[in-house]
Amino acid sequence: TNQGYGVDAAFGFYQNVSLTGYYAQTQTTGLTGDHESFQGKFDWAPDRYGASASILKVGKAFNPEVGFLRRTDFTRSFASGRFSPRPRNLRAVRKFSFDGSIEYFENGAGQVESRQQTGRFNTEFDNSDTLTVEGNINYDLLTVPFSPSTGVIIPTGGYHYNDVSLSYNMGQQRRLSGNIGVQLGEYYSGTIRGVTLSQGRLSILKQLSVEPRVTYNHVDLPTGSFTTRQFGARTDYGFSPRMFASALLQYSSSDKTFSSNVRFRWEYRPGSEFFVVWTDEQNTNPLDPRESMTLRNRAFVVKMTRLFRF
Repeated sequence: TNQGYGVDAAFGFYQNVSLTGYYAQTQTTGLTGDHESFQGKFDWAPDRYGASASILKVGKAFNPEVGFLRRTDFTRSFASGRFSPRPRNLRAVRKFSFDGSIEYFENGAGQVESRQQTGRFNTEFDNSDTLTVEGNINYDLLTVPFSPSTGVIIPTGGYHYNDVSLSYNMGQQRRLSGNIGVQLGEYYSGTIRGVTLSQGRLSILKQLSVEPRVTYNHVDLPTGSFTTRQFGARTDYGFSPRMFASALLQYSSSDKTFSSNVRFRWEYRPGSEFFVVWTDEQNTNPLDPRESMTLRNRAFVVKMTRLFRF
């Protein structure tokens, strides 16, 4: 049997201060140990300054049965501060932001399992573009070997490693928008180099747009090296405000899969919709003609909803 109970609360002070939290316990037959879970969070978010702090604990024997619980037996602590001045003498810059934060996880025995200290400098331009520089000081404790790629194993132990990233985000008002980022630094006992294109959008016509996405990472470790690549593009076409079609194509080198998803939506009357969805996933590399296509899964779905008003 399983029983659970709890209480939560939320408080707002003025316009910029909030306090939230909960406390819960469960009792499950056959489970012994720490049955409780709680969270407390503080936010202060005016325009020029900001601060946040939170703590979350989930006991080893906490078992809510309903919902989704990623892990147990941990305590997460987080704190951050922000300073965001608006320069008066730089017309091209709307706001600068200096952020600092620290986050760490402890297990039930009080042992630190991971810790990340982050410093971030962000420039928001008057045209809504943003430039961000971020640095991270990381620590991870591996209690079991970790395999980030086939044939590459990271042994157990504590790892200190640092990385920096630079990203530029083009505003949504542009015909071509998106975020371009570069990452350099350490990865456990090795190094990592990465390039990403995310949240991309190219407006070809008023009703036609393409959203490209690219992720490239190269990792060098004492036990081996590997490269991961992911390419994708989503196309949207609007026939009318209530009818549109979209198609997503994506290739991932980590598991050598090529997937597609085609979707049609029509709201034939307010609150009532008609959907047609096609999904397909293949084991292959479309960039290498020597590899054949092997079907992993395929689905064709038709769905219709109707809203009745009384």
